[in-house]
Amino acid sequence: MEKQIAAFDIGDKRIGVAFSDPFGEYAVPGDTYFRVGNFSDDVRAVAQIARARGVGLIVCGLPLNADGTESVQTEKTRRFVNALSEVSEVPVVCEDERYTTREARRDLTAIGISVKKDKRKKNVDSIAAAYILEGYLAKNPRGSSV
Repeated sequence: MEKQIAAFDIGDKRIGVAFSDPFGEYAVPGDTYFRVGNFSDDVRAVAQIARARGVGLIVCGLPLNADGTESVQTEKTRRFVNALSEVSEVPVVCEDERYTTREARRDLTAIGISVKKDKRKKNVDSIAAAYILEGYLAKNPRGSSV
């Protein structure tokens, strides 16, 4: 059995969390981490989430504009990813996250779950993290990364 992969959808208020199955075939949404407002504490908390699961790789969503260019949010995310790389014992990579939040909202709405209420937004974040991980797994078959 291989080590799991963790994925994070890094936002300003919340960080969606997902994990691969032990064989790296699919992604499962986890709990959403609510940021505490202290950058270093948030980075350490995310590293601890990965450490507690014993993952072999961390995949972070990289928010790009529709045309592939970078934005202010891309810079914020890169700063977080770089800090996470410094405190994590496992490799940290980025994966294009374009449209994952939109897809998560669409899918929840399709099954009748409103995503407008704050308490339900956390579902969107972790589902988006699962989509980020699925994108990574599709491009990196098991055995090539962990």
